[in-house]
Amino acid sequence: MNSTNKISLKEKIGYALGDGAANIAWRGVATFLFVFYTDVFGLKPITVGILMLVARFSDGISDVLMGIIGDRTKSKYGKFRPWILWTAVPLGVILSLLFTSPDLSSSGKIVYAYITYIFFTLIYTANNIPYGALMAVMTGDDKERTSIGSFRMVGAFTGGMLVQGALLFLVAYFGNVSPTINISQLDEDTFKIEVVASKDVQNVNIKTEDGIAQFVWNDDSLSADKNIATGSKSFKMVEDETYSFIVTGEQNLSEASFVIIDQQKGYSKSMYLMAVFLVLFMFVTFYTTKERVQPPKEQKSNLREDLKQLFTNKPWLVLLVIGLLFNIYNSIKQGITIIYFTHYLNDQLLAASYLVGLMLASIAGAIITTSLSKKFGKRNLFIYALIFSGGINALLMFCGPDDITAIFIIGLISEFGAAILPTLFFVMLGDAADYSEWKNGRRATGLIYSAGSFSIKFGGGIAGAIMGLILGLYGYNGQDSSSIRGAIPGITMLMSWIPAVVAIIAAVLMSRYPLTNSKMSEITKELNQRRLAETTN
Repeated sequence: MNSTNKISLKEKIGYALGDGAANIAWRGVATFLFVFYTDVFGLKPITVGILMLVARFSDGISDVLMGIIGDRTKSKYGKFRPWILWTAVPLGVILSLLFTSPDLSSSGKIVYAYITYIFFTLIYTANNIPYGALMAVMTGDDKERTSIGSFRMVGAFTGGMLVQGALLFLVAYFGNVSPTINISQLDEDTFKIEVVASKDVQNVNIKTEDGIAQFVWNDDSLSADKNIATGSKSFKMVEDETYSFIVTGEQNLSEASFVIIDQQKGYSKSMYLMAVFLVLFMFVTFYTTKERVQPPKEQKSNLREDLKQLFTNKPWLVLLVIGLLFNIYNSIKQGITIIYFTHYLNDQLLAASYLVGLMLASIAGAIITTSLSKKFGKRNLFIYALIFSGGINALLMFCGPDDITAIFIIGLISEFGAAILPTLFFVMLGDAADYSEWKNGRRATGLIYSAGSFSIKFGGGIAGAIMGLILGLYGYNGQDSSSIRGAIPGITMLMSWIPAVVAIIAAVLMSRYPLTNSKMSEITKELNQRRLAETTN
């Protein structure tokens, strides 16, 4: 290997922190924004689904434009690194605004959601397209790039673990409210609880500290199928109103035994804190990385030629479709998790432990990707991972709300396989850039990464639309406990077999990818010889 292609451990870790930062934003939005919009901000599921689809589709235009701009950026820091610096603070600010809940009318809330979400996608694009392209110009060696890709995904999943594991506990800490609670004991483990609101709260969640007791509304007007016993209740709180429950299953309950969370305040303050970590990690990435691979010296700026060659680049075309599909798969799984744990398992905080487990499984999957890709090849490993992860995930359809251990085991095993997908995908986009340079003598790294990124983001938008459509068809309303029970079949479908079908389709299409290990070795060897010849001339 050419010594200039060897990357230090410090630089790999510095680069990895950038995706840790990006995933504080990306996974924070993918995992929590849908439930925040429906259960806290009060938007309808179909409205949220359309919002995500429209915003992500329009984001595709900005992705391509950002790739073009990145390829043509000239600064003392390089083409792509400066964008990481310039967008760090704006990304932290817009993430905070995304989880802020101003007091607006129904139409005002929709407008606010569209404005903040679209601005988030634009700023994220200006940050993440250059960040992704940076990996392809840190080294010209495809195997060293695979190593960087593994570090990147470890960083990504660590950032995801930070936000997914800590956020719900931070929401409980920052969102804790103390209304008046009156308790009357009816039996050894049965109590009547009356909560008197001291202020208006858009969405609160009540449960016991141990999470064992079951709640039903103390309201004779509700039919049995509308008043199912659950481990917690979510509702809108109006000042001076009294809310009465019958609580069973725990003994010796007192006022201190109950946890009541203002989810609006909790989500906002928690995400403000996460945004601070995001900005700091981005700064570290900027200061620890370096660009080494440059376009061929004789290459002239020609956008029409770049676009023409992009759409004749078969590896890239296959990756465009695969990126779309595997991100629909991952985004549905991530986006439904909080709703699944809150309303099917009736334990929202348990979702935090589950998500941390998923991130640990993801880190293990990312770490092992380099060695597995050497054994099976990137294309074959991608196919195997899709089939394995999707098939295991479908088993969740057989799990009931009491099968906690089985749900954790199935979820963790499935996520181990799913983690291989993004690890390989971003490395393979770099291979597609090498393929273009090898075949056509031109390199448009930013454009290739931007178009690939569009498929990922649009996949997330389609996933949001699918979730909104299915939950909407089942009448889901996150602020109405009676409608939630009727939507349980839709929630379990989205958690299990619907994403699995998407994974199998992606596995079939991935067989069309043409760059085998031997072909990439040939391309890498020839490109290194060309670059060496340029430096000696």
